[in-house]
Amino acid sequence: MTKQHDLAMPKRGMGRPTLQANEEYEAKLTGWCAGIQQVKSGLDFTVSSRGWCYVLEEYGLSKGDFDTAQKLINDCRKDGHLPLDICSEDDRRAAENLDELDADPKERAEEIISYVNRAEHSYYPHSFWLAQDCYVEMVVEKVDLKSLFAVECEPFHIPLANAGGWADLHSRAAMMKRFEYWEARGKRCVLLYCGDHDPGGLHISEFIRSNLADMSGAVGGWLPDHLVIDRFGLNKSFIDRNRLTWIDNLNTANGKYPLDDPRHRDHAQDYVQDYLAEYGARKVEANALVSRPKAGRTLCRQAILKYLPADAPEQYQSSLELPRRKLKAEIKLEMKRLLKVK
Repeated sequence: MTKQHDLAMPKRGMGRPTLQANEEYEAKLTGWCAGIQQVKSGLDFTVSSRGWCYVLEEYGLSKGDFDTAQKLINDCRKDGHLPLDICSEDDRRAAENLDELDADPKERAEEIISYVNRAEHSYYPHSFWLAQDCYVEMVVEKVDLKSLFAVECEPFHIPLANAGGWADLHSRAAMMKRFEYWEARGKRCVLLYCGDHDPGGLHISEFIRSNLADMSGAVGGWLPDHLVIDRFGLNKSFIDRNRLTWIDNLNTANGKYPLDDPRHRDHAQDYVQDYLAEYGARKVEANALVSRPKAGRTLCRQAILKYLPADAPEQYQSSLELPRRKLKAEIKLEMKRLLKVK
């Protein structure tokens, strides 16, 4: 088992490196990368390069080295010290229409027969949401949370999206149409949100509602007036309880100045000033949850159970048993008919 001090980031010495210094650094870098792969073998979710900084903090990485370590991890993925897939893939940039080649005829035939014999398990004649009082979707601020929360959201059939795609109008419009559809069928629509603890993150409910309302004309007039927007994290009580890492700045992704700088265009906004007065010029990134996966998933599940019963997945599976038995019987009848024709 890797010891905590083993994964402090390797660093080069000052000045022009000697041959011996280069060899020593390479040995440390190789060991560091091996340690990362060992930690990866114990994770059941994928992590971004930024998320790895929070994971490695538990093994000796200094908070002040996060930015440098993130770059080093990506450099190591490029040069082969680390496998590319040590970090989660950004599926927004994935290529489409790639070849998917079949196995040889015998193997493919076996796969088809195997599917036919179990085809009823892929049969969903009615929606999970028909039996629920609420229709729920979830948006997370970072891709790491999408990976972490997937195991909790999947049994409840909750659509789970990364807020990184929020700027895509098509994605936003599709979400609005789903809310409109279920609202028209009497469901209480809920959008769960988990993101950074920073001025924007704490003010997110107002931002989301405004952004959805701005697109009302593009989706036939639906408005989020009755939409429940529930920001369930990150909150200071959770941060303190789980000792998550505070970052001592309020830098923004697309801003020249941090939010605590009077030159930032939003510096004088009430939500920024209120945050500064209560928490100071510091924040906690949502990626920090990857260092506390059990607590993070518990946080997610508790948010879900505010709106859906815990046994909803089991009840839905029970409701599928009869139609699936009927499908299996129909498949057997059709197979018999085809054999007779031949």
